Amino acid sequence: MNGLPRPPAAFVQSLALLVLLAVAPGIAFAQGRPGGIPDHARAKSYESGWECERGYREANGACAAVRIPANAFPTNTSYGQGWECARGYRDIGDTCAAIKVPAHAFLNSFGDRWECDRGYRNVDESCIAVSVPRNGYLADTAAYGPGWACDRGYRPVNDGCLAVKVPANGYFVASADELGWKCNRGYRPVDETCVAVTVPKNAHLDYSGNGWECSRPYQRRQDQCALP
Repeated sequence: MNGLPRPPAAFVQSLALLVLLAVAPGIAFAQGRPGGIPDHARAKSYESGWECERGYREANGACAAVRIPANAFPTNTSYGQGWECARGYRDIGDTCAAIKVPAHAFLNSFGDRWECDRGYRNVDESCIAVSVPRNGYLADTAAYGPGWACDRGYRPVNDGCLAVKVPANGYFVASADELGWKCNRGYRPVDETCVAVTVPKNAHLDYSGNGWECSRPYQRRQDQCALP
């Protein structure tokens, strides 16, 4: 042994440390995986490189655990927080708070908010029953309207449904902004009646059907059509 060269002191110290760690209870090595893939990662299926396992995300060439709050699950995405709240919970900062569903309501299909049952509408974060007037019916307008509509032949006036009086040569239209009726083609509204349109010579009914215009090359002069 005297003829052999002595190993460097640094090598001897490193070797002793490895032996100590190998036999010491409760101590584990944090070693990388073959192929340069860090812990908690896997090789990509369709291209070269690696990607972090679910619940981890890349940070400085390694995979760091995502801090997931209670009532949440990992999304395995490189953007955002890396987690989303479970159904019935809402993201509030770094936590997931339970959604308080009021009476006569239900969670929507995404589970991140609530909607009122049919026949109810949202008023100050509560679901209030829709009051349907006589000659009306429930309609899917509770989110942006009264939640009801009038039967055919009636039109909404204030909080009720008023019968529409359709004159002769007219027809009913479902409209809250007008009288609830229009005149047939060839007639025009006068007060609450429909009067026949008088079409002069060299003219024809216009696009609306409730007035007239001159045929080419004639031009309108008062109630007649004349050549220019």
